[in-house]
Amino acid sequence: MANPRKTQKRMPRRREEFTYRGHKIDELKAMGLTELVPIMPARVRRKVVRGLSRGEETLLKKIRTGDRKVRTHLREMIVMPEMIGRTIEIHNGKEFVKVEFQPESVFHFLGEFALTRKRVTHGSAGIGATRSSKYVPLK
Repeated sequence: MANPRKTQKRMPRRREEFTYRGHKIDELKAMGLTELVPIMPARVRRKVVRGLSRGEETLLKKIRTGDRKVRTHLREMIVMPEMIGRTIEIHNGKEFVKVEFQPESVFHFLGEFALTRKRVTHGSAGIGATRSSKYVPLK
């Protein structure tokens, strides 16, 4: 039997270039904020029209200047086209999670990529856990 680690692949290769509502990612990067607004989904559009906070503006400035290590607590920040291909560390409440942004993640929120809750793995039931375990001999 083959080793399962060797048979696993990361992500399937894209057959064609990614487009978002008919625009390629390079076109989105070239657009200004006012040109992006009609393309955005409603929730993201509302946030941008109302104005980005000072912290969000600072984060965008750091990304534009090309800082090597960008860390943030701003989980409600939107993934803008200029963030694509960059690695940003997002705080999940306990630690910073490294996230490399793919073209498919454009106009999502940063918090979606750094989960705050762990997956629950329950152990097996012990003695006294259920009524039926009452009658199991302890020896």
